[in-house]
Amino acid sequence: MNIARRLGRATRLCVVLMTYFWAGLTLAAPPIEKLRLPPGFRIELWAEVDNARALTRGAGRTVFVGSFNAGRVVALTYDENYRVRQQYQIARGLARPVGVAFRDGALYVSAIDRILRFDAIEQHLEHPPEAQTVTDKLPSETHHGWKFIAFGPDGKLYVPVGAPCNICEPDADRYALILRMNRDGSGREVVARGVRNSVGFDWHPDSGELWFSDNGRDYLGDDAPPCEINRVARTGSHFGYPYCHGGTIADPEFGKLHACSEFEPPAWNLGAHVAPLGLRFYRGNMFPAPYRKALLVAQHGSWNRSRKAGYSVLALRLEGNKVVAAEPFVEGWLQPGEKVWGRPADLLELPDGSLLISDDTAGAIYRLSFSGPSR
Repeated sequence: MNIARRLGRATRLCVVLMTYFWAGLTLAAPPIEKLRLPPGFRIELWAEVDNARALTRGAGRTVFVGSFNAGRVVALTYDENYRVRQQYQIARGLARPVGVAFRDGALYVSAIDRILRFDAIEQHLEHPPEAQTVTDKLPSETHHGWKFIAFGPDGKLYVPVGAPCNICEPDADRYALILRMNRDGSGREVVARGVRNSVGFDWHPDSGELWFSDNGRDYLGDDAPPCEINRVARTGSHFGYPYCHGGTIADPEFGKLHACSEFEPPAWNLGAHVAPLGLRFYRGNMFPAPYRKALLVAQHGSWNRSRKAGYSVLALRLEGNKVVAAEPFVEGWLQPGEKVWGRPADLLELPDGSLLISDDTAGAIYRLSFSGPSR
């Protein structure tokens, strides 16, 4: 009997190892020693989660993680020392459940054309409840169809709907916009238009204004157009897509229809094709003063540029509602010789002021903390 059990365990281990082999994955930990940080900061591997994308915190010591290709949503519980204790699978087989948001005990998950809700989730991590449908009225196109979601200061759920193309003039009431809605899916309202593909947003700690990332169009060359960081000063503002890019670049096909002066200019232009995804205002006190209320941006990295760009976390410093400087914060996922071993996707501040960074390529979540002298 003992021999049979041992053989059974050995067989299961072989299956796991072969699964990793055929998937082209590695059991080795990501080489975080290659990451470059400002003085006084340290980074550690916090958790291994396949294809980790968007992050959100529960009411307790729980972090929820969405995914792009894995089709899963997982929960990570951690102890008082911020060490991960357990990983739970909340859902599987979903259509690109990138977005996760938490409100009043419930977990909200985006899945292309729908938003799902898992009630009282932190009390049922081992046996998650059946998903409830908040809305199934979103477009079903997969091109830019995945969605980062979050609750705003107004208690509304904010949901982006990307353009179903690289460049086109889609139905302006259905695509290339950011929506908000009540928690039950009712009361939909357009917050921003002319948004090609936003995969991250946050609200300014002082003004409460919405800031969001927007990925620029492809096939205008290596260095154009820029990806953008935008600020919504007025509900319903139009940010230019598909007519104008980066505030000044008229689109070769659609630019004749409208002048760039008709649209809201970017709050800040990033590099072309750096693919900004998650962004967060840093609200904590752990990091030194220059980083407090800075806007931190996860640049996922280029896929079709002749020389790769991005693959880093950027810190934007603000004065009021103006970006006055941008500097590298975490680098090293892109190594000499164009070698890429990871791609940052989202950021999440923990209660102690440390910062989580998800990496969908390395299948990892890192924890960034500061222990150097304050400045």
